[in-house]
Amino acid sequence: MLGEFEYVLITTAVGLGEEAYGAAIRAEIEAAAGRKCSLGALYTTLDRLESKGLVETWMGGATAQRGGRAKRMVRVTTQGVQAAKEFYNTVMRVSRGASWVAQ
Repeated sequence: MLGEFEYVLITTAVGLGEEAYGAAIRAEIEAAAGRKCSLGALYTTLDRLESKGLVETWMGGATAQRGGRAKRMVRVTTQGVQAAKEFYNTVMRVSRGASWVAQ
């Protein structure tokens, strides 16, 4: 099963679609979570997800906005989508009956 941060990263990448790359994912996670996301944690997690076959990454072209640096683009695989769905469904199942869950 995915970890919490893996789930958040996959979900964010899916939401960004064709615009999913390291810095954009980081910004979205920070905005949604209201806390900092280190680049080290982000790229370590991307590497782990890629080794599991849940995401694919590649280097995009260099852009002037990034000072000539290339973007590490991210695409969630079919297996990644399935793993995220399983994580979400598990959280929903175990949350039933919890006092903070709207009935």
